[in-house]
Amino acid sequence: MRRFPLRAIAGSAVAAMVIAATGAPAQANDDRLPLPSYGDIVVDDVHDRVFVSGGPTTNGIVVTDFSGRVKKSITGQPGATGLALSADSTTLYAALASGDAISAIDTTTYAETARYPVGSQTCPTHLARTGTTIWFGYGCESDWSGKIGALDTAATPPAITLDRQGEAIFQRAPLLGAVSADAGPLVAGQLSLSLSTVRVFSVAGVELAEGATGDVVGSSLADLALSPDGATLFTASGSRDHAEAFAPADLARRGAYATGFRPNSVTASPDSRYLAVGRNTSGREDVLVYEVGGILPEKKVDLDSGEVVATRGLAWSGDLKYLFVVTQQATSSVPALEVVSRPTD
Repeated sequence: MRRFPLRAIAGSAVAAMVIAATGAPAQANDDRLPLPSYGDIVVDDVHDRVFVSGGPTTNGIVVTDFSGRVKKSITGQPGATGLALSADSTTLYAALASGDAISAIDTTTYAETARYPVGSQTCPTHLARTGTTIWFGYGCESDWSGKIGALDTAATPPAITLDRQGEAIFQRAPLLGAVSADAGPLVAGQLSLSLSTVRVFSVAGVELAEGATGDVVGSSLADLALSPDGATLFTASGSRDHAEAFAPADLARRGAYATGFRPNSVTASPDSRYLAVGRNTSGREDVLVYEVGGILPEKKVDLDSGEVVATRGLAWSGDLKYLFVVTQQATSSVPALEVVSRPTD
């Protein structure tokens, strides 16, 4: 396996290239991304860029190339957490959890082109896209009332609509996952509770119709992802020692993928063929790549000693040549970015 531990700070080059055998630890590298904490990651395949946000307690987004070199820090984004790209990758949307708004950023110039207020004390946090609609899970930690809103980017001007979740109740901003087709589906998960609930919605414009719902994912849901073909919902929950798979239509079980204790990240490949899973436990085999329906991992990745996968810290490149892994040290929230080359070989 070729593996590049590519962590960089703004203006610096990658320190080293490491050629390692499958399962071997990467060479230590103490350079970190210029963020105090981590929020979300999204990959722009059109421009060969990776966007990493800093979360509710920061004010920015870092842009790297596919080798991990920092190209830009986008400031003035209060509480930038959830990220989503437009269908044509010309616009990056950021949920400003400390700014009560959704911002739109040009992916070529990195300039903010618009900001859409959501409302005072709404704390928009997590994003997902279906067609031209940007969905956001919102709700501040102090009010214990999470909801789903929509930004209709095709409207003139683009319009925010709140309370799209119907009778569904969330105790904090729900984590969202979606298939990019106009009709979805959209999945919303209740994070970090016992028991955690997931709800599946069909989509019609900015309207949601609730389908299957249940607490089948166990306690302490950390991440969820729909395969791009819409056939499978994958989840990672802290109470499990495996990632789980479900049919979105009725939440019938569709398999399990062993991870070891505390899985916290899960993402399906763009072709829906592979599943990458990570866990929040330092040791061997921190990231595993399975073929969907497979028995044993196709790839095992060991992080540096003391490093763990950040919650929701995995993302694929569109051509499957790279798996991007956000890591953190057990004693620090400052993130780093590792790039795993040829993750399915």
